Amino acid sequence: MSECEIRDDHPEIIAETTVFGGDRPVLWEKSPSLVPYPAAVAQMETAVRQIRETGDGERIWLLEHPSVFTAGTSAKDSDLFNPRGYPTYPAGRGGQWTYHGPGQRIAYLMLDLSRPHGPVPARDLRAYVSFLESLIIATLARFGVTGERRDGRVGVWVVDPATGEEAKIAALGVRVTRWVCWHGISINVDPDLSAFDGIVPCGIKEFGVTSLRKLGIAATMEDVDGVLKEEWERLLVI
Repeated sequence: MSECEIRDDHPEIIAETTVFGGDRPVLWEKSPSLVPYPAAVAQMETAVRQIRETGDGERIWLLEHPSVFTAGTSAKDSDLFNPRGYPTYPAGRGGQWTYHGPGQRIAYLMLDLSRPHGPVPARDLRAYVSFLESLIIATLARFGVTGERRDGRVGVWVVDPATGEEAKIAALGVRVTRWVCWHGISINVDPDLSAFDGIVPCGIKEFGVTSLRKLGIAATMEDVDGVLKEEWERLLVI
């Protein structure tokens, strides 16, 4: 499980690469330190405001959070147990309870959905969510993992070939403000999976969670980041 310093004030952000897809550049950024959830939300709000006001500044921000539970707009109090006393925050995104913590790759996407992005038409939220699922599935495939959609269950799911059990390996949650989207996706690379016991993840009691590490894939965050960028660019021009 990855470990890094926590930055409590302004998150350190490194502008890494600009990836072109379609006719517009999207800046990819990464924070090398753990970013507290409230600081991340404040940073996203600033970016969303810039995109709305100027039409520029679309970005994808890669980061990890300290252990935290966040509540989507459909979260139920009865689905939160939190025996370890992790901080909890309302997220304002869709969905229910989600855990974030070290070892989980978060990708927050701040994009102007009033314009098309590759195969995603303008102002088509359903197509955008489907694109995010496709991005996760394509990324997992590069590591030899078959990710799948499930009707009625948001996120990406896998079947452990060793046990035959189905579990969730990636989550997504989207918020849209005047057609600028924020929040995004999370992929379980090597988090503490026992932390998910503090909630009913996404309100689904019948299935557990898994990670690349649990599936026997020794991928680093840098490995996952590189593949995410490559698949983003590839999918945008399909």
